[in-house]
Amino acid sequence: MRSNIKYMVILHIFLAIYSLTGVASKFAAQYEIMSKEFIFYYGIVLFGLFLYACAWQQIIKHMPLVSAYANRGVTVIWGIMWGYFLFAEAITIRKVIGAIIIIVGIVFIVTEDAKEESKPGLEEGLEP
Repeated sequence: MRSNIKYMVILHIFLAIYSLTGVASKFAAQYEIMSKEFIFYYGIVLFGLFLYACAWQQIIKHMPLVSAYANRGVTVIWGIMWGYFLFAEAITIRKVIGAIIIIVGIVFIVTEDAKEESKPGLEEGLEP
């Protein structure tokens, strides 16, 4: 259980990093293609994606793919937060409702996946 929490926290740290690649993309889009600024922000995007890809491969070794993949929806929530804090975008009721739906979906999938893992006989590949 403690190991699951550890990898869940690591996953969410890297999902935050992944969401920042969208922020860097938005900054890059403000500059002319191939300008110094564009290349700088685009470099941040590529580096963030590289970090995320490496971390993703390690995380799915230690937790179920279903749980890990379900948690990727959190990047939408990070996007709402980055938009608010960095770009002064409004947080609307629709965005809040969408974020709640995402969180509920993640909790549902992760708890169902945990129930499946705890069923006897799954280690041997047998259905109960």
